[in-house]
Amino acid sequence: MDNEISTQPHGMEDLEIQEWLESLDSVLESSGPEVAAEILERLRAHATVNGIDLPFSANTPYANTIPVRLEPLFPGDQELERRIKSLIRWNALAMVVRANRVEHNIGGHISTYASAATLYEVGFNHFFRARSEEFEGDTVYFQGHASPGMYARAFLEGRLSAQKLENFRRELKPGGGLSSYPHPWLMPDFWEFPTVSMGLSPLMAIYQARFNRYLEDRGMKPVTDAKVWAFLGDGETDEPESLGAITLASREKLDNLIFVVNCNLQRLDGPVRGNGQIIQELESAFRGARWNVIKVLWGSEWDPIFERDTEGLLVKRMGELVDGEYQKLVVSSGAYVREHFFGSDPRLLQLVEPMSDESLRRLRLGGHDPRKVYAAYKAAVEHKGSPTVILARTIKGYGLGEAGEGKNVTHQQKKLNEDELREFRSRFGIPLNDEDCIEVPFYRPAEDSVEIQYLRARREALGGYVPARSTRSKPLVADHDELFKEFHEGSEGREVSTTMAFVGMLRKMLKDAEIGKLIVPIVPDEARTFGMESLFRTVGIYSSVGQKYEPVDVNTLLYYKEAKDGQILEEGITEAGSMASFIAAGSAYATHGINTIPFFIYYSMFGFQRIADFIWAAADMRVRGFLLGGTAGRTTLSGEGLQHQDGNSHVLALPVPNVKAYDPAFAYEIAVIIQDGIRRMYKDGESVFYYITVMNEPYAMPAMPGDVKDGILKGMYRFRRAANSKPKLRAQLFGSGAILNEVLRAQEILETKYGVSADVWSVTSYKELYNDGVETERWNRLHPGEKARVPYVSKCLAEAPGVLVAASDYLKTLPNMISKWMPRRLASLGTDGFGRSEGRTSLRDFFEVDSRFITLATLHELFVDGKIERSVLDKAIKDLGINADKPNPVTS
Repeated sequence: MDNEISTQPHGMEDLEIQEWLESLDSVLESSGPEVAAEILERLRAHATVNGIDLPFSANTPYANTIPVRLEPLFPGDQELERRIKSLIRWNALAMVVRANRVEHNIGGHISTYASAATLYEVGFNHFFRARSEEFEGDTVYFQGHASPGMYARAFLEGRLSAQKLENFRRELKPGGGLSSYPHPWLMPDFWEFPTVSMGLSPLMAIYQARFNRYLEDRGMKPVTDAKVWAFLGDGETDEPESLGAITLASREKLDNLIFVVNCNLQRLDGPVRGNGQIIQELESAFRGARWNVIKVLWGSEWDPIFERDTEGLLVKRMGELVDGEYQKLVVSSGAYVREHFFGSDPRLLQLVEPMSDESLRRLRLGGHDPRKVYAAYKAAVEHKGSPTVILARTIKGYGLGEAGEGKNVTHQQKKLNEDELREFRSRFGIPLNDEDCIEVPFYRPAEDSVEIQYLRARREALGGYVPARSTRSKPLVADHDELFKEFHEGSEGREVSTTMAFVGMLRKMLKDAEIGKLIVPIVPDEARTFGMESLFRTVGIYSSVGQKYEPVDVNTLLYYKEAKDGQILEEGITEAGSMASFIAAGSAYATHGINTIPFFIYYSMFGFQRIADFIWAAADMRVRGFLLGGTAGRTTLSGEGLQHQDGNSHVLALPVPNVKAYDPAFAYEIAVIIQDGIRRMYKDGESVFYYITVMNEPYAMPAMPGDVKDGILKGMYRFRRAANSKPKLRAQLFGSGAILNEVLRAQEILETKYGVSADVWSVTSYKELYNDGVETERWNRLHPGEKARVPYVSKCLAEAPGVLVAASDYLKTLPNMISKWMPRRLASLGTDGFGRSEGRTSLRDFFEVDSRFITLATLHELFVDGKIERSVLDKAIKDLGINADKPNPVTS
């Protein structure tokens, strides 16, 4: 292993090595570790200059980072804290066991909290500061699978009732229950962050810590020493998001960030690295990324053994074992430990000769020793200049004994038999007799007990209870009518894209007296793509160190300007990181009591499709803000092809309940949607957020045709009536986004060439129409004795004669899903299939959504209804230049 102590070099005597070691000890004693480190670094540089090839290693020996002599005194009552922790362990176990007795396979997890209890309790008793009016508090991302422990602690604190615990994972029971994992949507006064989708919380924590600094640098909140804590498992680090942004944290010198990795060496099915050492691997990754790494591997019982080892044999032996072997030692007897760990060298055996086999078996690991954990946490919160990661060695299922301590099956453990329950009870000193014990009751000492009094006193000293969530921001006041008014008036013939129109609105919002400072523009290295470069100079790009260089385009009007108080978060090429910033900004109303309004604009194809799990987490977190899907649609993005062209996002937005999804075609539609969104989220406090697609195709923006705001927000309105009010042939045409212009051209073709009078409807949101229809049906079904309600779509089309044709730059399923509430059959055109590297005209021909195909679809519907002869249809196919035998775009 790369952390082993080197064997003796050829020709070098033990005495000579000892002299070097004694010299270093002398420097440490007389001048301290900083001077010793400087000497070692100079020696390394001197050796390199003289041609000595020193192998690089980012690892330190397999030992505790903080030596015993530097450990601070433990400030609390360790025995009392142990008793409290034992009660929490019992109640966490009881919660899961009782739930699975009542309802077989309801699930739940015992083992994660069992391994991490000490890591959490030291934090709760001494470090996690609550939010208050005077102090913003620490931010804690709790490991999702450890939620039973958080509930059990809240039960002792008096925050959760026994009935709530009884209904763990059964939230629909009378009196309510507890969600399986941290879910702010389900428990909005308790949980702050959804963390059980593994890998997301580490990345979110990094960007949260950076956003905290962003708010401070912009003067929006006072500078504090508040910390962001993220608890995660060593197996969770396999998720690419877990380690994907660790260099950002060090680059930004986020010493307000602390990762605690619960290194129990086990994933769900088996070892994390059976044939390697996950702790050393993580140390290498984090040290290489310039984090402060603190290893907490061995408990206090190991200290005398280390003290007796003057030759470094013990640390050398620790570096030799792979994790699969360490896992085996955990489940084996003391005699096995003596033989297979210490027995590799007679000198090692001598070190433990005075110790019994039982004491060897009970040697604690560092993550289960409060003194070691406290020392690590104290060092972490006092460290300056870089983020800290604590790698704490634990045992999965600690305390479960034969029921699963350290075993591969432990993650799935839900039940214990009578003997196992009694063993757990006895090991942790729970005051229950044998008969009561097997019933697994919840246990809470009397209100005036020393345990409850101590627990509450510690939380009172730290400002209150954690976790807890509250909305502390004050609602906005203004209605912003004047701000958006100019966008209702159209572009007076000037061609602009909806993306350009949005950027114009953003520019005005940034200047607004009330909301200007609250706007947080977020972009993943595509600002110039979206025409946002003009904002570089006006509001600046956020940089924690300002701008230390002169940009190459400094002499141009739109140069790249970084500033410490910059407002734009230009995240680089990372949709996931940008989304994490959106989440931090969109939840600031609760986290900081500040109504920041994020506008995250990105390639639409890389939103719901690429980072849907983050979007789901944002929904669970009740974030507020605007997601802008730029260069949207399958046919508006010329040349980019299959990977970039988006025909899916509005369908992928459907499952997220609190996302309001809009596909506007015109500037005034965007203005109405954004203004209403700001009102709903930041004035009325609704837990919704918005997805709006904007395109890069320029065309003249019309003025708003009368009072259509209500229709825009509900999802559709009649944009243009047919010129002929009494024709023989009628049609209703529905268009969305950029395809609405194709629908308008089809309206003209139908009128002038085929005598068909068509009304054109702008469908701004199929999702809103769908939700309205479903909700109306539900209400009617549940209230059969009352007058039936009518879906909005049905109301709109009640007096709209003719055939129905819809065209969209998205999948055909979007219009199809509202067809049941239409008065007649609907013909849907959409962009099902893979994209192509082509121009707009060719793409719309390929996907059969241009004005010619809309015209043909309308004529075909009239033919099916017997309104026109087939000869008209045949001639139209020829006149429109349509290839009837072209490949199907869905499968070609």
